[in-house]
Amino acid sequence: MNERIYLLEEADPQVFFGTNNRNLILLKELHPKLRIMARGNVIKVIGEPEELKAFLRLLHRLEEHTTKFNNLSESTIEAMIAGEEAVGTCHQNDVIIYGAGGRPISARSKNQTKLIRLIESHDMVFATGPAGSGKTFLAIVMAVKMLKAKEVRRIILSRPAVEAGEKLGFLPGEMKDKLDPYLQPLYDALQELIPTVRLREYMEGGIIQIAPLAFMRGRTLNDAVIILDEAQNTTPHQMKMFLTRLGQNAKMIITGDMTQIDLPRGVPSGLKEAERILRPIDQIGWLRFEKKDIMRHELVQAIVEAYDADELKSKENNNNIH
Repeated sequence: MNERIYLLEEADPQVFFGTNNRNLILLKELHPKLRIMARGNVIKVIGEPEELKAFLRLLHRLEEHTTKFNNLSESTIEAMIAGEEAVGTCHQNDVIIYGAGGRPISARSKNQTKLIRLIESHDMVFATGPAGSGKTFLAIVMAVKMLKAKEVRRIILSRPAVEAGEKLGFLPGEMKDKLDPYLQPLYDALQELIPTVRLREYMEGGIIQIAPLAFMRGRTLNDAVIILDEAQNTTPHQMKMFLTRLGQNAKMIITGDMTQIDLPRGVPSGLKEAERILRPIDQIGWLRFEKKDIMRHELVQAIVEAYDADELKSKENNNNIH
């Protein structure tokens, strides 16, 4: 009898072993001649050499499937053991990645498809447009895809901590508690894409970093995807500081909505200035999303249009007064 150790290096153990270890129990039932033990990401197997070899090959295939699809079902295990095509591998070709729970993530509009192509072909991309158009979520999706493909070593997500109606100093708690509300949308997006245990490991290991814009100062960011969200709320100085952090083998994606600037009156938006100054540079990709690209609840598009109409009416009334 021989003993072998298999380490789950890519797959989330919680997903791999299944709810209440259902997958592990199934593997034991289907391999009665082997003694199979698991703890954390370590699987220890005892058995005859030939059966051990076949089982380790199976574990490798199962881990590849789990890593790609963020899911592993009992039917998939049974299919792989029977030598059949794994359940769930025949999804549509336009899937970018599979999110937490195995949900396929793909572009849902022409502009979302354009954004994917721009990110693939440019090291710096600006994507602007209304809330709900998917620009930030898709940027994070592409970052996770590149991380999983080992094209980069880190993902760095940032937002300016602009005081939109609330003062940081009056918010309760320590600095992290004060900043987390600004960064929560980024956490939310990541939780849709990466299983909880693996996400925690990535964040504790610094592979995924979420930080306010001020924390970017003085850094050169290599081998990373760097995303700046809510960029309309940067000052021109902050924007220049951020853009010049771009290092070797890195991509930078800047997203924002010009209609939701929360800067103090009289302070120009760094995003507007960047567009004016940097438009002539061919190596930078630009994309403007439209109201038709809004992918949230159908009411969101109606709300955006209603506010736009009211703003236009107010401007017309002011012009008539003067």
